[in-house]
Amino acid sequence: MATFLSRVSILLALCITLFTNPALSDYLNPLQDFCVADLQATPSNTGYPCKSQVTSEDFFYSGLSTPLNTSNPKGVAVNRANLMTFPGLNTMGISMYIVALAAGVANPPHSHAGVTEAGVVVEGSVLIGFLTNNYTLYSKVAGPGDMFVIPPGLIHYEMNVGKTEARLLTVVTSELPSEVLVPHTLFLAKPAIPDFVLMKIFKTDGTTINMLRSKLTN
Repeated sequence: MATFLSRVSILLALCITLFTNPALSDYLNPLQDFCVADLQATPSNTGYPCKSQVTSEDFFYSGLSTPLNTSNPKGVAVNRANLMTFPGLNTMGISMYIVALAAGVANPPHSHAGVTEAGVVVEGSVLIGFLTNNYTLYSKVAGPGDMFVIPPGLIHYEMNVGKTEARLLTVVTSELPSEVLVPHTLFLAKPAIPDFVLMKIFKTDGTTINMLRSKLTN
């Protein structure tokens, strides 16, 4: 049942992200159906040129199923389906990621300029939060089959609050979203982000967190 819900949620995440993004309707030249990037060519200011010889294989990608290993110092592993790994996404305005988090691990807070992110928890329990521009915090623990959305450009983070590895599938409205790490602003969140989350994000103790909170909020 959980597997079925996860698959349905993945499809919903894709559909909602694709069909609610007004920019996509004007993204392609009306005279072309697609533009598979030729990564062997020299890119220009507008990106990679279109591949001249296209086959069905250019529109399929199996890299998201590559085994992930969270046994590393960060405890985070990611499979990416973006322009550089899946050239068929060129001009489509989307990319997808499978993110694995070891138990107790937090994905560092970051933002994607002008980019919406939607996703679904495939396995585990994940605390997902984002801050508005006036530092209002919205957060919730999501489980298998639960979908979430991060509004464009807002600071967000994910933390595995379960006892086993957690996995998420995310879709973002950009082929190569840039990530900007913005940790200090987390101390300005209202309501305050719990200390145990900040301790995991900053990899420090409660005393240090209290000191940083005091300095950054006074």
